[in-house]
Amino acid sequence: MTAPLDVDSSATTATPEAVLRGQKAKSIEGRSLGQIAWMRLKRDKVALGGFVVIVVLILMAVLAPVLVKLFGHPPDEFHQDLIDPTFQVPKGKFGGISSSYLLGIEPGNGRDVFSRIVYGARISLLVAFLATFVSVGIGTVLGVTAGFFGGWIDGLISRVMDILLAFPLLLFAIGLGAVLQSGNGLLGLSGTSLSVAVLVFIIGFFNWPYIGRIVRGQTLSLREKEFVDAARSLGATNAHILFKQLLPNLVAPVLVYSTLIIPSNILFEAALSFLGVGVRPPTPSWGSMLSDAVATYSIDPTFMVVPGTALFITVLAFNLLGDGLRDALDPKAGR
Repeated sequence: MTAPLDVDSSATTATPEAVLRGQKAKSIEGRSLGQIAWMRLKRDKVALGGFVVIVVLILMAVLAPVLVKLFGHPPDEFHQDLIDPTFQVPKGKFGGISSSYLLGIEPGNGRDVFSRIVYGARISLLVAFLATFVSVGIGTVLGVTAGFFGGWIDGLISRVMDILLAFPLLLFAIGLGAVLQSGNGLLGLSGTSLSVAVLVFIIGFFNWPYIGRIVRGQTLSLREKEFVDAARSLGATNAHILFKQLLPNLVAPVLVYSTLIIPSNILFEAALSFLGVGVRPPTPSWGSMLSDAVATYSIDPTFMVVPGTALFITVLAFNLLGDGLRDALDPKAGR
């Protein structure tokens, strides 16, 4: 006689009679799409590595005052005694790296590079996240509206997207940044807060058409699906279809694209700071540090390598996480 199915037994090794008599057997539980995506993401070690690096960078930016107090010096403190008066470069090897200055010192003024890298992470991540939030918010709302309602609304929003995509963004950013930096303030903002606000506005407002086009295309496809027709047949309103049917199905592409445009925003902020129209000195920025290193990179390249490496690692981590999320959330992915 076949023994009843044990609690820990497997349905694949038990006979049908044992399965029928197994009163204490565990029931088979289904998995949600989020659980399936998380299981796929956990198997992607490269994406998880990128996620760990991003968490470390965020913690470094948040805990910047503590880290500088423990391992560095104030970011605006000059150490001219450590600079070679002839060549204006650090006296020690590799940019003056030592136990007191973990990443060396700046040429010319002797400021602690570690402290400025840590505080520079605040600017880069703050601008990137806020600009991404603005562009994703505007792009999602207008993209869903254009794709769902169609007609003249779709035509109007699509033409606005085309105009903004053709706009010379870099030249506009340089001009606007130079004008605002020459003034005394705007809307009660001045200094670093004004520079950050301008960067967020420029990057976020003029980049929303990219995600708007993606969301519009996804919405055009989803509105013809059977579940939308079923909702209409049951008397669902447009608001119900938008918020309960379409938006939940747009979370995955929006999330993936957000993680992919964050590194682009980081690079754009660094480029503007490199050109001198980003955050105002003496606020640290990775782009402005690269700009300052141009004068001395042929004598001592360490000061250029450190912020360049910080930018490279940050952008790479976000790209790896974005690729991992795309594979995890795509049911048709082959890996």
